[in-house]
Amino acid sequence: MEYRTLGRTGWDVAATSFGAWAIGGTWGPVKDAESLAALHKAVEMGVNFFDTADVYGDGRSERLLGQLRKDHPEIKIATKIGRRLDPHIADGYNRENLTAFTERNLRNLDTDCLDLVQLHCPPTEVFYRPEVFGVMDDLVAAGKIKHYGISVEKVEEALKGIEYPNVKTVQIIFNMFRQRPADLFFAQAKAKNIGILARVPLSSGMLTGKLSLNSEFDADDHRKFNRHGEAFDKGETFSGVDYATGLAAVEELKQAVPDGMSLTQFALRWILMFDAVTCAIPGAKRVDQAAENFSVSDLPVLSDETMVTVKAIYDSRIRELVHHYW
Repeated sequence: MEYRTLGRTGWDVAATSFGAWAIGGTWGPVKDAESLAALHKAVEMGVNFFDTADVYGDGRSERLLGQLRKDHPEIKIATKIGRRLDPHIADGYNRENLTAFTERNLRNLDTDCLDLVQLHCPPTEVFYRPEVFGVMDDLVAAGKIKHYGISVEKVEEALKGIEYPNVKTVQIIFNMFRQRPADLFFAQAKAKNIGILARVPLSSGMLTGKLSLNSEFDADDHRKFNRHGEAFDKGETFSGVDYATGLAAVEELKQAVPDGMSLTQFALRWILMFDAVTCAIPGAKRVDQAAENFSVSDLPVLSDETMVTVKAIYDSRIRELVHHYW
């Protein structure tokens, strides 16, 4: 396993770490026993950093990670707050709510102090309210959290967020279908020693190459109910790319997969070619998925020719659909 330093936290974390959205819910059926087996497999393979949120299964994902840490107290767990707000508006990011959410995280994770708390894709206006980040500073001073960061939808939000001196990490969608963060944000983040978590690294499963026009999704799977942003930002589902268009691009990408890699591993290895990225955070609901995902950093680096090919596919099929929206 390769390890990279997560910005100014000083933590050395696995370059492929564990994203725990799917084990909470909205990705179809999930069984806690299988989820725990996948989590333990990840630790066995060297994963020491896990990302979750209070809304993933209404705390289910956090509670599973709390169980895991009883066996592996050395792991670090990042969680998120904010999306419990209804309506999800900027005014909800106030001291009372942020403190209450943090206290709930502490209970779910069965701990006295949270490792890393991220504002969970708040409205853009929040990033222009210094008082919100002042509340986070106070939660650090009170010993409730060690570090805090942000999870964002847009590059604009990431650039504004890292102006606040105690924002130490940024979680942003970055994958073969969402390449804009590499244009400007990565350089700015590196200059400020910001840890970057690349989320939705497999474009909601599209970049596994296992989906087709005939694929069926369960009613509680966001890939069925959120393709056009019906429930939350449409960029969270298939990276905001039209389903048929994404499948066509995947067929081209399959021709570029290096020997000895699956398309899943190719997509994750591509992300790790960017040294500004601390870690990609694919999910895993089963042991076999964990085994495939978390072996990636041991695979060979990609050639310049391969990187050019991926960029060309993005430019010809995907860029105009997503590049200027997020």
